[in-house]
Amino acid sequence: MVTMRDVAKAAGVSTATVSRVLNKSGEVDQTLTERVLRAIQELNYRPNLVARGLRTQATSVVALIISDIENPFFTSVCRGVEDTASRAGFAVMVCNADEDLGKERDYIAMLAAQRVAGIIISPASAELTDISPLQERGIKVLALDRQLPIPTDSVRVDNRSGARTATHHLLASGARRVACITGTHGATTARERLTGYLEALAVAGVEPDPALQHFADFKEQGGYDAVVKVLELADPPDAIFVANNRMTTGALHALVDHGVAIPEDVSIVGFDELPWADVVTPSITTVRQPTYEMGTAAARMLIERIGGDDSAPRDVVFEPELNVRSSSVKSRPERKPLGRKKAK
Repeated sequence: MVTMRDVAKAAGVSTATVSRVLNKSGEVDQTLTERVLRAIQELNYRPNLVARGLRTQATSVVALIISDIENPFFTSVCRGVEDTASRAGFAVMVCNADEDLGKERDYIAMLAAQRVAGIIISPASAELTDISPLQERGIKVLALDRQLPIPTDSVRVDNRSGARTATHHLLASGARRVACITGTHGATTARERLTGYLEALAVAGVEPDPALQHFADFKEQGGYDAVVKVLELADPPDAIFVANNRMTTGALHALVDHGVAIPEDVSIVGFDELPWADVVTPSITTVRQPTYEMGTAAARMLIERIGGDDSAPRDVVFEPELNVRSSSVKSRPERKPLGRKKAK
Protein backbone atom coordinates (compact mmCIF):
# COMPACT_ATOMS: atom_id res chain seq x y z
CA MET A 1 0.00 0.00 0.00
CA VAL A 2 1.31 3.43 -0.97
CA THR A 3 1.76 5.68 2.06
CA MET A 4 1.94 9.43 2.58
CA ARG A 5 5.68 9.01 3.13
CA ASP A 6 5.97 7.46 -0.36
CA VAL A 7 4.16 10.45 -1.85
CA ALA A 8 6.42 12.88 0.02
CA LYS A 9 9.53 11.10 -1.23
CA ALA A 10 8.32 11.08 -4.84
CA ALA A 11 7.40 14.75 -4.69
CA GLY A 12 10.57 15.77 -2.86
CA VAL A 13 8.68 17.37 0.03
CA SER A 14 7.97 16.62 3.66
CA THR A 15 5.04 14.50 4.83
CA ALA A 16 3.73 17.64 6.53
CA THR A 17 3.51 19.35 3.13
CA VAL A 18 1.66 16.36 1.68
CA SER A 19 -0.73 16.48 4.63
CA ARG A 20 -1.40 20.18 4.14
CA VAL A 21 -2.15 19.62 0.45
CA LEU A 22 -4.48 16.72 1.17
CA ASN A 23 -6.28 18.46 4.01
CA LYS A 24 -6.37 21.87 2.30
CA SER A 25 -4.88 23.35 5.47
CA GLY A 26 -2.24 26.06 5.60
CA GLU A 27 -0.43 27.80 2.76
CA VAL A 28 1.45 25.61 0.30
CA ASP A 29 3.40 26.97 -2.65
CA GLN A 30 1.60 26.28 -5.94
CA THR A 31 4.63 24.54 -7.41
CA LEU A 32 4.88 22.21 -4.41
CA THR A 33 1.15 21.56 -4.54
CA GLU A 34 1.40 20.52 -8.19
CA ARG A 35 4.32 18.21 -7.41
CA VAL A 36 2.36 16.56 -4.61
CA LEU A 37 -0.78 16.12 -6.75
CA ARG A 38 1.31 14.69 -9.59
CA ALA A 39 2.96 12.21 -7.22
CA ILE A 40 -0.46 11.21 -5.83
CA GLN A 41 -1.70 10.49 -9.35
CA GLU A 42 1.43 8.64 -10.47
CA LEU A 43 1.53 6.46 -7.35
CA ASN A 44 -2.26 6.02 -7.30
CA TYR A 45 -2.25 7.04 -3.64
CA ARG A 46 -5.53 6.69 -1.75
CA PRO A 47 -5.64 8.42 1.63
CA ASN A 48 -7.32 6.79 4.59
CA LEU A 49 -10.56 8.74 4.51
CA VAL A 50 -11.90 7.37 7.77
CA ALA A 51 -8.78 8.26 9.73
CA ARG A 52 -8.69 11.70 8.19
CA GLY A 53 -12.32 12.28 9.05
CA LEU A 54 -11.65 11.43 12.69
CA ARG A 55 -8.80 13.96 12.79
CA THR A 56 -10.40 16.82 10.91
CA GLN A 57 -14.13 16.36 11.59
CA ALA A 58 -14.56 16.33 7.81
CA THR A 59 -14.01 13.81 5.06
CA SER A 60 -12.33 13.71 1.68
CA VAL A 61 -15.62 12.67 0.15
CA VAL A 62 -17.66 14.67 -2.31
CA ALA A 63 -21.25 13.71 -2.97
CA LEU A 64 -23.22 13.83 -6.18
CA ILE A 65 -26.99 14.07 -5.80
CA ILE A 66 -28.58 13.31 -9.16
CA SER A 67 -32.22 13.50 -10.13
CA ASP A 68 -32.46 10.23 -12.09
CA ILE A 69 -29.85 7.45 -11.99
CA GLU A 70 -31.50 5.69 -14.96
CA ASN A 71 -30.85 8.65 -17.23
CA PRO A 72 -27.74 8.05 -19.42
CA PHE A 73 -26.99 11.77 -19.15
CA PHE A 74 -25.97 11.28 -15.53
CA THR A 75 -23.90 8.17 -16.26
CA SER A 76 -21.47 10.23 -18.29
CA VAL A 77 -21.61 13.18 -15.90
CA CYS A 78 -20.78 10.89 -12.96
CA ARG A 79 -17.78 9.54 -14.82
CA GLY A 80 -16.45 13.04 -15.38
CA VAL A 81 -16.94 13.94 -11.72
CA GLU A 82 -15.36 10.72 -10.44
CA ASP A 83 -12.32 10.86 -12.73
CA THR A 84 -11.52 14.44 -11.74
CA ALA A 85 -12.24 14.07 -8.03
CA SER A 86 -10.24 10.84 -7.78
CA ARG A 87 -7.16 12.48 -9.25
CA ALA A 88 -7.39 15.10 -6.51
CA GLY A 89 -7.66 12.48 -3.74
CA PHE A 90 -11.43 12.60 -3.22
CA ALA A 91 -13.87 9.71 -3.16
CA VAL A 92 -17.30 10.24 -4.75
CA MET A 93 -20.63 9.19 -3.26
CA VAL A 94 -23.58 9.05 -5.67
CA CYS A 95 -27.13 9.58 -4.37
CA ASN A 96 -30.22 9.13 -6.55
CA ALA A 97 -33.01 11.53 -5.54
CA ASP A 98 -35.27 10.22 -8.34
CA GLU A 99 -36.91 13.65 -8.87
CA ASP A 100 -38.31 13.28 -5.33
CA LEU A 101 -38.01 16.28 -3.00
CA GLY A 102 -38.43 14.07 0.07
CA LYS A 103 -35.56 11.77 -0.91
CA GLU A 104 -33.46 14.78 -1.86
CA ARG A 105 -34.10 16.39 1.53
CA ASP A 106 -33.11 13.17 3.35
CA TYR A 107 -29.88 12.90 1.36
CA ILE A 108 -28.99 16.51 2.10
CA ALA A 109 -29.55 15.97 5.83
CA MET A 110 -27.50 12.77 5.85
CA LEU A 111 -24.61 14.30 3.92
CA ALA A 112 -24.60 17.37 6.14
CA ALA A 113 -24.35 15.12 9.21
CA GLN A 114 -21.51 13.18 7.57
CA ARG A 115 -19.67 16.46 6.93
CA VAL A 116 -18.75 15.65 3.35
CA ALA A 117 -16.29 18.06 1.79
CA GLY A 118 -18.67 19.24 -0.90
CA ILE A 119 -21.78 18.41 -2.90
CA ILE A 120 -22.70 18.58 -6.57
CA ILE A 121 -26.47 18.55 -6.93
CA SER A 122 -28.94 18.42 -9.79
CA PRO A 123 -31.86 19.94 -7.84
CA ALA A 124 -35.31 18.43 -8.08
CA SER A 125 -36.86 21.90 -7.92
CA ALA A 126 -35.42 25.34 -8.53
CA GLU A 127 -37.72 26.82 -5.89
CA LEU A 128 -38.18 24.02 -3.33
CA THR A 129 -34.76 22.34 -3.07
CA ASP A 130 -33.29 23.41 0.29
CA ILE A 131 -29.50 23.39 0.69
CA SER A 132 -29.45 25.44 3.90
CA PRO A 133 -28.35 22.44 6.07
CA LEU A 134 -25.22 22.25 3.94
CA GLN A 135 -24.57 25.98 4.01
CA GLU A 136 -24.94 26.07 7.79
CA ARG A 137 -22.05 23.60 8.08
CA GLY A 138 -19.89 25.37 5.53
CA ILE A 139 -20.18 22.54 3.00
CA LYS A 140 -19.51 23.72 -0.54
CA VAL A 141 -22.34 23.24 -3.05
CA LEU A 142 -22.44 23.35 -6.84
CA ALA A 143 -25.59 23.08 -8.95
CA LEU A 144 -25.27 20.83 -12.00
CA ASP A 145 -27.57 20.82 -15.05
CA ARG A 146 -30.22 22.80 -13.18
CA GLN A 147 -29.88 26.05 -11.26
CA LEU A 148 -30.83 27.09 -7.74
CA PRO A 149 -32.52 30.40 -6.84
CA ILE A 150 -29.65 31.43 -4.54
CA PRO A 151 -26.13 32.48 -5.64
CA THR A 152 -24.30 29.19 -6.15
CA ASP A 153 -21.66 27.87 -8.52
CA SER A 154 -23.33 26.11 -11.43
CA VAL A 155 -22.44 24.07 -14.51
CA ARG A 156 -25.06 23.66 -17.20
CA VAL A 157 -25.73 23.67 -20.91
CA ASP A 158 -27.39 26.49 -22.86
CA ASN A 159 -30.83 24.88 -22.88
CA ARG A 160 -32.57 27.70 -24.72
CA SER A 161 -29.99 27.62 -27.51
CA GLY A 162 -30.28 23.83 -27.88
CA ALA A 163 -34.08 23.94 -27.98
CA ARG A 164 -34.09 26.85 -30.43
CA THR A 165 -31.71 25.01 -32.75
CA ALA A 166 -33.76 21.79 -32.61
CA THR A 167 -37.06 23.55 -33.27
CA HIS A 168 -35.60 25.68 -36.06
CA HIS A 169 -34.24 22.52 -37.67
CA LEU A 170 -37.69 20.88 -37.62
CA LEU A 171 -39.33 23.96 -39.13
CA ALA A 172 -36.60 24.29 -41.77
CA SER A 173 -37.12 20.63 -42.66
CA GLY A 174 -40.73 21.33 -43.61
CA ALA A 175 -42.72 20.93 -40.37
CA ARG A 176 -45.70 23.25 -39.89
CA ARG A 177 -46.93 22.16 -36.46
CA VAL A 178 -44.18 21.37 -33.96
CA ALA A 179 -45.14 19.99 -30.56
CA CYS A 180 -42.93 20.41 -27.49
CA ILE A 181 -42.82 17.76 -24.76
CA THR A 182 -40.85 19.21 -21.86
CA GLY A 183 -40.13 18.18 -18.27
CA THR A 184 -41.48 19.00 -14.83
CA HIS A 185 -42.54 22.57 -14.00
CA GLY A 186 -40.02 22.80 -11.14
CA ALA A 187 -36.95 22.06 -13.27
CA THR A 188 -35.15 25.03 -14.80
CA THR A 189 -34.10 22.81 -17.72
CA ALA A 190 -37.75 22.13 -18.60
CA ARG A 191 -38.70 25.80 -18.57
CA GLU A 192 -35.59 26.90 -20.50
CA ARG A 193 -36.13 24.30 -23.23
CA LEU A 194 -39.76 25.34 -23.61
CA THR A 195 -38.60 28.97 -23.86
CA GLY A 196 -36.11 28.07 -26.59
CA TYR A 197 -38.84 26.24 -28.51
CA LEU A 198 -41.13 29.28 -28.30
CA GLU A 199 -38.31 31.58 -29.39
CA ALA A 200 -37.74 29.50 -32.51
CA LEU A 201 -41.45 29.63 -33.36
CA ALA A 202 -41.42 33.42 -32.95
CA VAL A 203 -38.42 33.86 -35.24
CA ALA A 204 -40.18 31.72 -37.87
CA GLY A 205 -43.42 33.69 -37.50
CA VAL A 206 -45.32 30.63 -36.25
CA GLU A 207 -48.13 31.23 -33.78
CA PRO A 208 -47.62 28.95 -30.72
CA ASP A 209 -50.44 26.53 -29.93
CA PRO A 210 -50.79 25.73 -26.19
CA ALA A 211 -52.34 22.37 -27.15
CA LEU A 212 -48.95 21.35 -28.56
CA GLN A 213 -47.06 22.18 -25.36
CA HIS A 214 -46.93 19.55 -22.61
CA PHE A 215 -45.08 19.26 -19.29
CA ALA A 216 -44.27 15.64 -18.39
CA ASP A 217 -42.13 13.86 -15.79
CA PHE A 218 -38.78 13.54 -17.63
CA LYS A 219 -39.36 9.77 -17.87
CA GLU A 220 -40.52 7.30 -20.54
CA GLN A 221 -44.15 7.14 -19.47
CA GLY A 222 -44.43 10.91 -19.37
CA GLY A 223 -43.13 11.15 -22.92
CA TYR A 224 -45.43 8.38 -24.08
CA ASP A 225 -48.58 9.89 -22.54
CA ALA A 226 -47.82 13.39 -23.82
CA VAL A 227 -47.33 12.17 -27.39
CA VAL A 228 -50.60 10.22 -27.26
CA LYS A 229 -52.39 13.45 -26.28
CA VAL A 230 -51.00 15.48 -29.17
CA LEU A 231 -51.70 12.67 -31.67
CA GLU A 232 -55.36 12.76 -30.63
CA LEU A 233 -55.73 16.45 -31.49
CA ALA A 234 -58.00 17.40 -34.39
CA ASP A 235 -54.94 18.89 -36.05
CA PRO A 236 -52.03 16.78 -34.75
CA PRO A 237 -48.38 17.80 -35.04
CA ASP A 238 -46.14 16.82 -37.92
CA ALA A 239 -43.02 17.22 -35.76
CA ILE A 240 -42.14 16.82 -32.09
CA PHE A 241 -39.34 18.30 -30.01
CA VAL A 242 -38.80 16.22 -26.84
CA ALA A 243 -36.85 17.81 -24.01
CA ASN A 244 -34.89 14.84 -22.64
CA ASN A 245 -33.67 11.38 -23.63
CA ARG A 246 -35.95 9.21 -21.48
CA MET A 247 -39.05 11.06 -22.69
CA THR A 248 -37.77 10.69 -26.25
CA THR A 249 -37.74 6.92 -25.75
CA GLY A 250 -41.35 7.03 -24.55
CA ALA A 251 -42.32 9.32 -27.43
CA LEU A 252 -40.87 6.89 -29.97
CA HIS A 253 -42.80 4.00 -28.41
CA ALA A 254 -46.01 6.03 -28.65
CA LEU A 255 -45.45 6.85 -32.32
CA VAL A 256 -44.73 3.20 -33.15
CA ASP A 257 -47.74 1.95 -31.15
CA HIS A 258 -50.02 4.35 -33.05
CA GLY A 259 -48.73 3.40 -36.48
CA VAL A 260 -47.10 6.76 -37.13
CA ALA A 261 -44.23 6.67 -39.64
CA ILE A 262 -41.04 8.51 -38.66
CA PRO A 263 -40.21 10.93 -40.22
CA GLU A 264 -42.79 10.75 -43.04
CA ASP A 265 -45.79 11.41 -40.75
CA VAL A 266 -44.05 12.93 -37.75
CA SER A 267 -40.42 13.99 -37.49
CA ILE A 268 -38.76 14.06 -34.08
CA VAL A 269 -35.76 15.54 -32.29
CA GLY A 270 -34.77 14.66 -28.72
CA PHE A 271 -32.73 16.71 -26.27
CA ASP A 272 -29.82 14.58 -24.90
CA GLU A 273 -27.94 11.94 -26.80
CA LEU A 274 -29.21 8.36 -26.82
CA PRO A 275 -26.68 5.48 -26.76
CA TRP A 276 -28.49 3.75 -29.62
CA ALA A 277 -29.57 6.85 -31.59
CA ASP A 278 -27.41 6.11 -34.63
CA VAL A 279 -27.99 2.35 -34.84
CA VAL A 280 -31.80 2.18 -35.04
CA THR A 281 -33.87 2.80 -38.17
CA PRO A 282 -34.61 5.59 -38.59
CA SER A 283 -31.67 7.00 -36.65
CA ILE A 284 -32.66 9.65 -34.10
CA THR A 285 -31.73 13.32 -34.32
CA THR A 286 -30.58 14.58 -30.93
CA VAL A 287 -29.25 17.63 -29.14
CA ARG A 288 -26.01 16.43 -27.58
CA GLN A 289 -24.72 17.81 -24.30
CA PRO A 290 -20.98 17.54 -23.48
CA THR A 291 -21.80 15.49 -20.39
CA TYR A 292 -18.34 14.21 -19.46
CA GLU A 293 -16.87 17.68 -19.80
CA MET A 294 -19.66 19.10 -17.64
CA GLY A 295 -18.89 16.57 -14.90
CA THR A 296 -15.19 17.36 -15.10
CA ALA A 297 -15.80 21.10 -14.86
CA ALA A 298 -18.20 20.66 -11.92
CA ALA A 299 -15.72 18.55 -9.93
CA ARG A 300 -12.85 20.91 -10.66
CA MET A 301 -14.83 23.96 -9.52
CA LEU A 302 -16.04 22.23 -6.37
CA ILE A 303 -12.53 21.11 -5.42
CA GLU A 304 -11.29 24.68 -5.91
CA ARG A 305 -13.97 25.88 -3.49
CA ILE A 306 -13.02 23.20 -0.99
CA GLY A 307 -9.44 24.38 -1.33
CA GLY A 308 -10.35 27.90 -0.23
CA ASP A 309 -11.46 29.74 -3.39
CA ASP A 310 -13.83 32.44 -2.14
CA SER A 311 -14.42 34.33 -5.39
CA ALA A 312 -17.93 35.23 -6.57
CA PRO A 313 -20.19 32.33 -7.69
CA ARG A 314 -19.56 31.23 -11.26
CA ASP A 315 -22.00 30.01 -13.88
CA VAL A 316 -20.27 27.84 -16.49
CA VAL A 317 -22.43 27.32 -19.57
CA PHE A 318 -21.61 24.75 -22.27
CA GLU A 319 -22.98 24.91 -25.81
CA PRO A 320 -25.01 21.90 -27.02
CA GLU A 321 -24.66 20.36 -30.48
CA LEU A 322 -27.40 19.24 -32.87
CA ASN A 323 -26.71 15.80 -34.37
CA VAL A 324 -28.95 15.59 -37.43
CA ARG A 325 -30.06 12.08 -38.35
CA SER A 326 -32.93 10.46 -40.24
CA SER A 327 -35.77 11.01 -37.75
CA SER A 328 -36.04 14.73 -38.49
CA VAL A 329 -35.54 14.85 -42.25
CA LYS A 330 -38.66 14.04 -44.22
CA SER A 331 -38.10 11.87 -47.29
CA ARG A 332 -40.96 13.53 -49.15
CA PRO A 333 -42.63 16.94 -48.83
CA GLU A 334 -46.26 15.81 -48.81
CA ARG A 335 -47.81 14.78 -45.51
CA LYS A 336 -50.05 11.74 -45.59
CA PRO A 337 -52.94 11.15 -43.11
CA LEU A 338 -51.95 9.59 -39.82
CA GLY A 339 -52.70 5.88 -39.61
CA ARG A 340 -53.17 5.68 -35.89
CA LYS A 341 -53.90 2.54 -33.92
CA LYS A 342 -56.30 2.65 -31.06
CA ALA A 343 -54.60 3.84 -27.88
CA LYS A 344 -53.77 1.08 -25.39
